Parts: sequence; structure tokens; C-alpha cells
Amino acid sequence: MAGTLVERVWAWLHETFPERQIYIRSDGRVQFFTFGPTLQATLAGLSLIFLGWVAFATVNVIFKDRIISAKDRRYQQMQAAYENRVADLQLSYDELNGALVSAEDRFKSTADELTLKQNTIMKFLDRKRQVDQTLAGLAAAPVRTGSEGNNASDAGDSVDGNAPNDDIDAAPPPGNGPIDAAGTSEIPVSPHPPAPQPRTAKPTKASFLDIGGTVSHLAGLLFGSSHGAKAPPSAAFAQHPALRVLAEQTERVGKIGLIETQLMARTQNEVAEGVAQLQTLIRHTGINPDDFTRRLSNNEGVGGPDWPIQSARVEGIADANFSGAYLRASAVLDEMNGLLTAMRHIPLTTPVHGSQFERTSGFGARIDPFTGHYSFHPGIDLAGPWGSIIEATAPGVVVYAGPRGGYGNMVEIDHGFGIHTRYGHMSSILVRVGAKVGKGSPIGKLGSTGRSTGPHVHYEVWYDNVVRNPNSFIEAGRHVFE
Repeated sequence: MAGTLVERVWAWLHETFPERQIYIRSDGRVQFFTFGPTLQATLAGLSLIFLGWVAFATVNVIFKDRIISAKDRRYQQMQAAYENRVADLQLSYDELNGALVSAEDRFKSTADELTLKQNTIMKFLDRKRQVDQTLAGLAAAPVRTGSEGNNASDAGDSVDGNAPNDDIDAAPPPGNGPIDAAGTSEIPVSPHPPAPQPRTAKPTKASFLDIGGTVSHLAGLLFGSSHGAKAPPSAAFAQHPALRVLAEQTERVGKIGLIETQLMARTQNEVAEGVAQLQTLIRHTGINPDDFTRRLSNNEGVGGPDWPIQSARVEGIADANFSGAYLRASAVLDEMNGLLTAMRHIPLTTPVHGSQFERTSGFGARIDPFTGHYSFHPGIDLAGPWGSIIEATAPGVVVYAGPRGGYGNMVEIDHGFGIHTRYGHMSSILVRVGAKVGKGSPIGKLGSTGRSTGPHVHYEVWYDNVVRNPNSFIEAGRHVFE
């Protein structure tokens, strides 16, 4: 096969370049040169190579500038494409890095806000715990109203005119005020929305039970506009694994923040229920709880602009729902604390305790044991062993201690905010005028001085110079102490 190919090439070479001779005649002599096929083929090849080189060199000389310009343009295009690619990669890196930093900032901001919410709730719960402890302390003292087997009817019910221990005639009230025979007070007025603010106005009570708005879902935690953060340049980066995981964690933390808001709103409702119960208890005593708490808070000389609660924010917390729930819960808790403070000044128990005491005469109309005529009895009578200790039913200051007409030996205590109590018929007095007494402090001993038929204590409650039914206070106290 190889031999045949060589033979063909050799035959083609001899056919194309047959042997040629060149004759040269000089000085009568003839010389000749013989050019065989191989030499001719070699010379032909060298000639073609030379001609090709000459043509290439000629073209380069003629089109040199164009070739160089084309190469430069191609190089510049390649360099520009490379630089653009590098710039795009750098921009993508910067955008991705910026998105990551922004996502980290959002996560940190959400986590920090959650921490602030938890701290705020802990502080609120501490305040609520203190209020609960106050309520527990108020209810800790035992209350014993004595045997009620011989309880007289109140507010006009008939009583036994021959009871062994009967009381005095109605004594003049402090300040010559009227007598509320039924032991009741006016119906409390529901709070109304605040009117447009004039330059001067009397204080009005705002509604503490208004739970405005519902909790909305947090939107755009990672790539939205929460906390005022700037959105990433491209939403496509949200598909990056690290950013997607961080977004999920941020959303999870944000949902926990929503739970904190709901917890605060629920706590507010629970405290509001406690406030309503305390208001009901105070109302059962015959005292208007709204008027009493306003008097307790001393609203004289207060004012200022009335800002909507939605415009207030807890420092460091951007969640308006949580801020509103916290502020409303704080207001309701303050109201509850005020009510508990008010109840400290309200006598909710009896001045004597134990099964050996019995109620022998009630509040209201009765047959007078001395005259046999109908008369008004301004308190209740609690009979018991001679010399038993009589205790103050609420903290206050002794404003009278000594003999006083039909009361016999009497002690009067000012509990503040218009509340007075009187204790009559004592065998001896253990306090002096001006002495500060606490709830349960001994103030005297049971006796039968004055207009009395036997050893007992005559107990009266006054509010705003109006004598009230002590049974209403005692019954209200049972709901607190039991």
C-alpha cells in the first residue's frame, strides 16, 4: 500500500516536472545543466514559499495600520467585556453583601425589640405582682362578723325592741350633713370620650377599658419596610440560602413578638376584670368608686394636652400594637393600684371579732328600747363580753376620744377622703386625739357607757358627712377577705 502510493507520487512528479536541460554556449563551448524532477519540485516549492512570504510581507506593509487598529479594537473590546464582567460581579457581591448586612440588621433589630418587649412585660408583671401582694395583704387579715343568729334587719326592717343591748338615739353627724337612710350612693356615670380641649376644664375620667385596635401581622420582616430599614436592591437575593434561613428566623422571632403583644393585651383584660370587681365591691359599700378614686388621686391642679394613645411609643419598640397594649395595661394597672389604695381607707370589717359576739341591732328604723317609739338607728350594735378589745376597722387618725352624750365613751377616727367611723359605749378608751392607728389597732374596751342597756359596741360609718349602712361595708369586705 505504501509502495503503491510512493510510486504514484513519483510518477506524478516525473509527469509534472519532466527532466529538463539548460544549455549555455560561451566562447564556442556548450555547457548544459540537467534539472531532474526532484530538483524542479524542490525549486518550485521554494519559489512558492518565497512568493507567499513576499505576498504576506506586502500585505502587512500595505494593511499594517488597519491590522493593528483591528487588533487594538478587538483587545479593547475584550478588555471592556472583562471589566464589565468584573464590575457586574463586584456589584452582585456588593448587593449580596448589602442584603446580608441588611438582613442581619433586621434580625438584630427584631431580636432586640423582642428583648425589650420581654423586659417591658417583666417590669409590668413585677408591678402587677406588687399590686397582687397588696391585694393579698388586704385580704390577709381575718374578718369575723360575729354570730348572725340575732341579726337585726337593716334599713327599716323591724327589730326586737326588748333586745338586751340597745343603742343611742341618732347623734348629730359631723358637719350637720344629711342622713342617707338607705346607705346608698348615686349611680356612677360611665366615662365618655374626651371633648375638644378648651383652655381650662375640669378633670374628666378617661376610659381605661378601651382596648383599641387588633393585633396585625408583621409584614416584610426581612425584605419589607419594618423598622424603617431599606429593602435589598434585588429580590432575587432572597433566594440565597443564607438569606432565606435568616429571613425565616427573623419571621419566627417576629411571630414571638406578636405573641408578646397578645399576652400584654390578655393581661390588660385580666387586670381590667380585677378593676371592675374592685369597683363593684366599692359600689356595694354605697360609695361611688369613680368619685372616690378621683378624690383619692387628688385631681385638682392637673391638665395638659390629651394625646391619642396610638401616638405614644415605648422607647426602643417600633410595634405600635404592643406599645398601645402596654400603655393601656399600665393605665388599667394604675387604676387598680389606686382602687386598692382607696380600699385601704374603707372600713370593710367589724370592730370586734369572734363567735362570742353577736349583732343585736341593725342599721335603720327600729323601736327605741327606752321610749318604745320608732326611731332611726345610725349604726349597728355588736354585743359581747365586758372589756373585750375594740379594734379600728381601717387606718386613720383619731379625731375624738372621750365621753359624748348618748355614745358614752366614744372614739371617732378619720380615715381620710371623707370617711369616718365611730365606736361608742366603751368601758375605757386606749387612744388619744391625734394618734395614728392602723387597721386592727386596739382603740378601746367594750362596755355599756352612755345610752345603753348592756355591754356592746355601737359602730357607725360616715362618708361625706352622711351616715352609711355599716352592713354594706362589712358585706363588701367579705368578698375581699374570703
